[in-house]
Amino acid sequence: MKTAILGPAQRAEALARMAERELDILVVGGGVVGAGTALDAATRGLSTGLVEARDWASGTSSRSSKLIHGGLRYLEMLDFALVREALKERGLLLERLAPHLVKPVPFLYPLQHKGWERWYAGSGVALYDAMSVSSGHGRGLPVHRHLSQKRALRVAPCLKRDALVGALQYYDAQMDDARYVATMVRTAAAYGAQVANRARVVGFLREGERVVGVRVEDVEGGGDYEIRAQQIVNATGVWTDDTQALIGERGQFHVRASKGIHLVVPKDRIHSTTGLILRTEKSVLFVIPWGRHWIVGTTDTGWELDKAHPAASSADIDYLLEHVNEVLATPLTRDDVEGVYAGLRPLLAGESDATSKLSREHTVAHPLPGLVVVAGGKYTTYRVMAKDAVDEAVHGLDQRVADCVTEDVPLVGAEGYKALWNARARIAARTGLHVARIEHLLNRYGSLTEELLELVVADPSLGEPLAHADDYLRAEAVYACTHEGARHLDDVLTRRTRISIETFDRGTRSAREVAELIAPALGWDEDQVEKEIAHYRKRVEAERESQRQPDDLTADAARLGAPDIVPL
Repeated sequence: MKTAILGPAQRAEALARMAERELDILVVGGGVVGAGTALDAATRGLSTGLVEARDWASGTSSRSSKLIHGGLRYLEMLDFALVREALKERGLLLERLAPHLVKPVPFLYPLQHKGWERWYAGSGVALYDAMSVSSGHGRGLPVHRHLSQKRALRVAPCLKRDALVGALQYYDAQMDDARYVATMVRTAAAYGAQVANRARVVGFLREGERVVGVRVEDVEGGGDYEIRAQQIVNATGVWTDDTQALIGERGQFHVRASKGIHLVVPKDRIHSTTGLILRTEKSVLFVIPWGRHWIVGTTDTGWELDKAHPAASSADIDYLLEHVNEVLATPLTRDDVEGVYAGLRPLLAGESDATSKLSREHTVAHPLPGLVVVAGGKYTTYRVMAKDAVDEAVHGLDQRVADCVTEDVPLVGAEGYKALWNARARIAARTGLHVARIEHLLNRYGSLTEELLELVVADPSLGEPLAHADDYLRAEAVYACTHEGARHLDDVLTRRTRISIETFDRGTRSAREVAELIAPALGWDEDQVEKEIAHYRKRVEAERESQRQPDDLTADAARLGAPDIVPL
C-alpha cells in the first residue's frame, strides 16, 4: 500500500476528481466518525469522498479528554453492552490498529470510605478487567491492583493524606485525538478515498425525494463544486441538525451539545507517577498524564451558543480547580494553567434536561433516499459507528458490497512500528538525533517517521527543535503541511502539534518561526505570513479574554471577537 500525501496539490486534485464522476459514498464531516466512515467505505472497495468545512478534527475530535476507554462509570449505570463494545475497541486500537498512537495509561482511584467502598469499587474494576479480557483484545494491559493508603501515597505523593484511606489502580489508554484523525484520513486516502478539508457543504442536490449530491464551497481557493454520490453520510457531530436543515427536512432525532473543558498544567505541578480519577457531584474528574504536562478535566454542561468555538468561562476553570484541589496537597492556581481548551460532545437528545444523563450511545438513520445520518457515540467506538453507517448506506447501493474489514486494517504508521521502536537507538545514531527525539517521533508518526527524517536529511536545520516549543522539531511543522493536510498556522500549532495548549504563551512566541517554515510549502508570500501570525494572535487573545468572563454568554461573546477564517 502506497502512503498517501495530503499536500495542497493533492487537495486540489481530490476536489476536482470528486466533481468529475458520481461516487458510491460521500462523507460530510472530517471528525473521527467521518474519517472512520470514509476508511470503512474505501476498504470495502467503494468509490469514496470525504469533505470537511474546516480542518480535520477541528471540532469535537481535537478537544476530547484524549482517552481511549471502556467507560468505567457506565458500569455503574449498568450499561454493560456499551462498556463491552468500547473495551473491545480499546484492545483493537492498542494491539492491532494503532499501537503507535494509542498507549496504556494508569489511573488511581482514591477510596474515601473503609470497608464497603473497596468492595464496591473493586468489584466494578474487576468486572471491567474481566470484560476487557473476554473481548479477546485486552491482554496487553496490566490488571487492576488494590493499594493501601501508604502505597497509594507512594505512587501519588501529590494527594492529601486525609483525601483517601486507600486506592485502586487500573489501566485505560490514551491518544492524541487530532493526530489520530489526521492519520486515519491519510489511511483512507491511501485506500483510494478522495479527501478535502476547508471544503464546506452549502447545499444538497435533490432529484424528487432523493438526495443525489452536495454543493461544496472551496473555502481556500474559492469556487464551487457539485459532488454527486449514490449515498451521502452526514457525520457532522454537533452540527448534525444544522446539516439536516440545509436539506429542508427535520431529522428523525436531534443532537444536543454538551461542553467539556480541560486545563493543561506542567508535569511538575502535580507530583505523581499515575493519573487520577476522582468523583464529583455530577460525574468524574480525570487528571491525565500528557507528556511533560497533565490534562485536568472535564465539565459537562449544556451549550447552545457558537459551535465552532466553544468558550471556557472563568466559572468553568474555577470548577475544575476547586474539585482537583480537594485532593491535592499543593493546590493548583490560575498561574499554573498553561492551556485551556473546550469541546462539545454530540449527545442524542432525550427527555432529560441534564446533558450528563443524555445517551452516549450512537444511532444511524436513513431519513431520505440517498442520505444516511450517524450521530452520538464516543470517540473510542468510532469504528463501530462508521461500520453501522456504511452498512446502512450499502442498502441504497445497487451493487454487492463486501463486509466491513476495518477490524484488520491498521492505520498508516502502524506497520513496522514495533520493529522501528526496537531499533530506535540505531536510528538515533544514524540521524544524530537524541534517542528521546526518535521515541517522540515514533509515538507520533510510527513507521512514517522515516518520511519525516528524509526532510531532515534534505535540510539539516529541520532537525533542530522549535525555539519556543522544543518538544517539537522544525521538520514536524513542515511535514504537517506537505503530508498531513495542514493549511494554516492554526492547524499546525493547535492540531498537528499541541503547542497552543502546551506552552504558557499559547504558541504566540512560536507563531512567526512556524509561519515562516511552512510558507514555502503552502505558497505564501510575506503578506500572507503576517496575516496568519496576526490571526493566530487574535485567536489566542480572544480565548484568553473569554476565560476571564464569568459565564457562557460573556465568554462566547469574547471568543467571537477573533475572525474565523484567515483571508487569502
